[in-house]
Amino acid sequence: MVNRSLLAVIGVGVAALLSAPPAAWADPTPSVDPPPAQPLPDVNAYTPISPVPYSVMDGTMYLFAGPAGVTCAINRQTGGYGCSGTLPGAPGGANLVSGGPAGSPGFSTTARPVFGADGAKALPPNTRLSFREISCGVDGTGSMACVNSRDQVGFVVGPAGSYINDVVPLLDRPQGTSPFNNGMPG
Repeated sequence: MVNRSLLAVIGVGVAALLSAPPAAWADPTPSVDPPPAQPLPDVNAYTPISPVPYSVMDGTMYLFAGPAGVTCAINRQTGGYGCSGTLPGAPGGANLVSGGPAGSPGFSTTARPVFGADGAKALPPNTRLSFREISCGVDGTGSMACVNSRDQVGFVVGPAGSYINDVVPLLDRPQGTSPFNNGMPG
């Protein structure tokens, strides 16, 4: 036999639920889309320069200075690339931005500069160093950009800020568009 006090508790609970005001059934607040990613500069349009003056570690890496306090590198063994030091405007105070031969780069924080080296030589404005699909170059404003042309991703470190662009144009397309029909109706 069911305990009368248990029935009383259940009855009070049901009464409370039935007497409560109904929940609002309004549409949920629409989510706010993040701002579009800033485009990467066309680093491959910069003038290629000889990597010899920037080669270190028996030619396995290219090491070069970025904006003030930033050193950048391209690793010829692994295909890794990145910059470390004081990254203006980096999220969470990150002091490293790096990527590999595939996928998007990312920001992180390290105890010591990863690519820190005294005497790293700066790239002249509007020039680039490249290894396979990775190119890093500096524009006329002192911003360093590194891009992975295979995945069409990369990053920028410059006086105006640091950011990653990991939007792959052939994959992240507006609905109803196709890279194969060149604007022709589908």
